Amino acid sequence: MVFGQLVIGPPGSGKTTYCNGMSQFLQLIGRKTAVINLDPANDQLPYECAVNIEELIKLEDVMAQYDLGPNGGLVFCMDYLEKNIDWLKDKLEPLIKDHYLLFDFPGQVELFTLHNNAKNVILEMVNKWDFRLTAVHLVDAHLCSEPGMYVSALLMSLSAMLHLELPHINVLSKIDLIESYGKLAFNLDFYTDVQDLSYLQHYLDKDIWSEKYRKLTEKLCEVIEDYSLVNFTTLNIQDKESVMDILKLIDKSNGYVFAGIEGNITEFNKIAAAPLNWDYYRYPLPFFFIQLSAVQEKYMKDDEDDL
Repeated sequence: MVFGQLVIGPPGSGKTTYCNGMSQFLQLIGRKTAVINLDPANDQLPYECAVNIEELIKLEDVMAQYDLGPNGGLVFCMDYLEKNIDWLKDKLEPLIKDHYLLFDFPGQVELFTLHNNAKNVILEMVNKWDFRLTAVHLVDAHLCSEPGMYVSALLMSLSAMLHLELPHINVLSKIDLIESYGKLAFNLDFYTDVQDLSYLQHYLDKDIWSEKYRKLTEKLCEVIEDYSLVNFTTLNIQDKESVMDILKLIDKSNGYVFAGIEGNITEFNKIAAAPLNWDYYRYPLPFFFIQLSAVQEKYMKDDEDDL
């Protein structure tokens, strides 16, 4: 059975850095890993690439030949990949026996909230090739510093969840830099747990542009709360404990943690019902779960610190 992650998110959210850091971590704990680059605009890869879409199609060639901009070119590339899905299957064939897969996708938001080409490629892998995949949706943590951008991030995350219909982990990346863009209006758990969004309205009203669209923002927040699907976990890709926490969530969501206990319903139920700080037998290194309060203490200053 093949397990893996689909790494998605807007430009600059840290997808390629995540793939690089996660692949190194997985190899460190003894999990054989292959990174698959499906972003034709990603021409500077910090990781060793097992499969590269540029062998099939290049964004710059598409833009030059069809006089397209970057966004149109990426849509074309994903359409081309969908029509040549057998190329991807042949490339993955040598890896699926013993590799854990990381898919590095383009940063164009529309591909995962509107268009069906990337979704169809993913559904082919999940439904026909029997891959067990989790979507890891990265959002830059600095968006929490601006209420309007935070609401936009929530809408984007919700749209991706509904569009892809996969096990889904939303991640506030670069959490170590969260206060470099300004102090947050609320504690970190307000943003990760997506608590009562009406409290944002006071801060939105301070912005002349946000005040102009007050009613629209209120209704959008109601949509987010009505679905009640979106929450976030935090990540500092340079912190091995933070990476470990993310990996535990992913492994439980795509079923990796249950591999190897077929037929043992007692063990299955025990792991399924366990909290995330279970003794994780797959990892020989002594990493420990960090609670959200510890993350806030580590990366965010208290008000008393400013006195």
